Amino acid sequence: MAENGKSKAVPPADLKGLEALVARAGESGGLPPVDKWNPPFCGDLDMEIAADGTWFYLGTPIGRPALVKLFSSVLRKDEDGRTYLVTPVEKIGIRVADAHFLAVEMHVGERAGMQVLTFRTHVGDVVEAGPDHPLRFELERETMGVKPYLHVRGRLEALVSRPVMYDLIELGEHEDIDGVSMFVVRSNGVAFPVMASAELERALAEAEA
Repeated sequence: MAENGKSKAVPPADLKGLEALVARAGESGGLPPVDKWNPPFCGDLDMEIAADGTWFYLGTPIGRPALVKLFSSVLRKDEDGRTYLVTPVEKIGIRVADAHFLAVEMHVGERAGMQVLTFRTHVGDVVEAGPDHPLRFELERETMGVKPYLHVRGRLEALVSRPVMYDLIELGEHEDIDGVSMFVVRSNGVAFPVMASAELERALAEAEA
């Protein structure tokens, strides 16, 4: 669901100027420490991350992958539920239609006898699902579909793309959790519940009817 909130709008910015500011914020290498910065809020920018992961600026897709990757490195979702571009000197609100990232690839590996699922996002993050990066699943009641989300960093998540989602669900198994049979996906020793086994059977029966 899109993030809402009324506040002052930032005048249309020179994208090159914004790019330079963000680039300076990350000059030390690696991801900038956005969680440690507390700059003043400077208003909302007409920038949106669409449900398919496409970034828009002033209603036009940002066609440079390197620029999208740069902006994604200073994303932060705060306790107010809104997402911002954060630098040491300013915090600017943007809109997010669904998730902040899109997981477009998954690798199934093994470590110490445990299955390890590693995901790559469309902006280059590589994340292992596990205790520090849980998977969660939302059910789409209208279609009886499943939307998996992966924690990436901070309060930021990646929506697992539909082709990858099918591969992910293929890895599922039934497991008893607190006396209830659940359909789960495992990674790094953690069982992530998708849905109750009975609910899955009911959904499959309805799909075949």
